Amino acid sequence: MLTSHKPGDGFTILLLARRDGCAPSASSDTMSSMQTANPPYTEEHIVAYPVEYIAGIDLYNAGEYHAAHDAWEERWMGPVAPDEKLFLQAMIQSAVAFHHLQIGRPGAARRMYLMSKEKFARLNQPVFMSLDLTEYQAQLDRALSWLLSVPDPREIEPPKLHHPTISLMPEVTPFE
Repeated sequence: MLTSHKPGDGFTILLLARRDGCAPSASSDTMSSMQTANPPYTEEHIVAYPVEYIAGIDLYNAGEYHAAHDAWEERWMGPVAPDEKLFLQAMIQSAVAFHHLQIGRPGAARRMYLMSKEKFARLNQPVFMSLDLTEYQAQLDRALSWLLSVPDPREIEPPKLHHPTISLMPEVTPFE
C-alpha cells in the first residue's frame, strides 16, 4: 500500500513490476542498497510525480542504469507535455551513457552524454520536476567529461567514476 512506502525503499520497482505483471529486475542487493537514511525524494514527490519518474530515480541511484532508462522511457512514450518529454529524454540518455560504460562501450557512452547535454540545454530550465538540473549536469560533467578528452575514448583507461546521485529538491515543482 502506498501509504506504507518510505522514500528510497525501492517500492516503485515493485509497483512497476506488479503493474506490468512481471518480476522486478533489480536484485535483492540493489533493493537493499536503495534504503537510505537520506532518501532522494519525499512523500510529497511520490504524490506529485509519475511513478515511472520516481522508479527511475530509485533504479538510477542503485546503479541500475538500463532499468532506470526503461522506467523513464515508459513515461516518455506516453502522452506527456513537450518539456517533460525533453526532460525525460535527457534523463534517459544520461542513464544510457552509464549503462554503456558498464558494458564497455565508451564511444556509445560519449554519444549519449553529448545528446543528454544537448537536451538539457534545449530545456533551458534550472530545475525540472524538483531536480536541480544545474547540479545534476555538473555531476554528469565530473563523471563523464573524460569521454571528450580524446578523439576515441576507447583509447584511454577509464578513470574511477563518481556516479551522479539524483536527489530531488524539497519543494515540489510543476512540470506540465
